[in-house]
Parts: sequence; C-alpha cells; structure tokens
Amino acid sequence: MATRTTPTGASAARERLLATASELFYREGIHSVGVDRIVGAAGVTRATFYRHFPSKEDLVEAYLGVEDANIRGAFEAAEASGAGPRELVGLVIDGLADDVARHHTRGCPFINAAAEYPDPSSGVRRAVGAHREWFRSELRHVLEAAGAPDPELGAAELVLARDAAMVGGYLDGWERVRPAFVASAHRAAGVPIGDDPAGESDVQD
Repeated sequence: MATRTTPTGASAARERLLATASELFYREGIHSVGVDRIVGAAGVTRATFYRHFPSKEDLVEAYLGVEDANIRGAFEAAEASGAGPRELVGLVIDGLADDVARHHTRGCPFINAAAEYPDPSSGVRRAVGAHREWFRSELRHVLEAAGAPDPELGAAELVLARDAAMVGGYLDGWERVRPAFVASAHRAAGVPIGDDPAGESDVQD
C-alpha cells in the first residue's frame, strides 16, 4: 500500500503524529503524555509511530523543530514586509507579543521542555540551546540594523523580557502582562514606542 502524503509530499501519518503530539506536549507536558496516548489520538499504529520516530525523544525534538520553524517564519515575514530598520524592531516586538497571545498561553515550549530534560547533553536540550542561540542572534541583527547602541546587550535583554513575559502571561493573564512586555522590550531595544521610522537614519553612524 502506498504511503499517504500531504500536498507538500510529507507523510500524512507523520504529520498527524507530530500535530497531535505537539498539542498534547504543550498542553499537558511531555513526560505526562505517553506513546500510547499519542498513537491513539493520532489514529495510527505503534509500528507507524516507530517507523517515523525511533524514540519518543525523536518526536520531542521534531516538536521543538516545528516551534523553531514557526518563529523563524514570523521573522522572515516581518523582514519581507519592506519595513525600515527601526520600524522592523517594532514589528518584531509586536509579533512576539501576538505569538504569545495566540499560540503560547501556557509559557515557552522550549523552557517547558528544558525543565523536563535536565541533562544538558540530551538531544532535547541541544535543540533548545540551538534555538535560543539563533533567536538571540536574530534579535541582535535586527537591532544592529536599527542602529541600537548595544545590540548584543539589547538582544539579551529582549530574550529575558520574552522569557519573563511568557511565564507572567501564563500565571497572570496575557492582557495584563502585554503592556509591560511591549514597553520593556522597546526600552531594551533602544527604540521608543511609536518612534518615527522616517527618522531612522538619524541613529546610523
């Protein structure tokens, strides 16, 4: 029997497993969701599961890969908007805030995964580390282009602000946390809220 595929050519069963696991992992935690639960919810056999994912940890890494790809896609969309460098900083901050509101109401999936995998040498922790390095680097590039006074420090502060906001949003409600996140993120970036993009050349060397 031929393997069913999605329009992109991916295995339909694999995509269904990954989508099911991603929802369950984020909503209920990774270790609390077993393979049997995932297989049953996805409507596939255990043999199908292990054909696509040799171990549960492989599935967890794939789940984090999806999260990573989604955030990368959001950055690419912002950069493709044609916004000027300083305007792009505001778009990125607003995009990060919107992402929490729409998709990450239970905290950061990478922090959550790291909490369940304390061994820093595990594949899961390496995936978390690689994502965070990319995220910090991407923020630094955006701030450099906007003429921020200290892009390295600004990027580090933005990462911390988002980490805190995702935890605070889960505990206190995002509508309460969002204004503080947006304000602190703009301060960290060195770009005031409502800054005029037309004046962006004034901060260039």
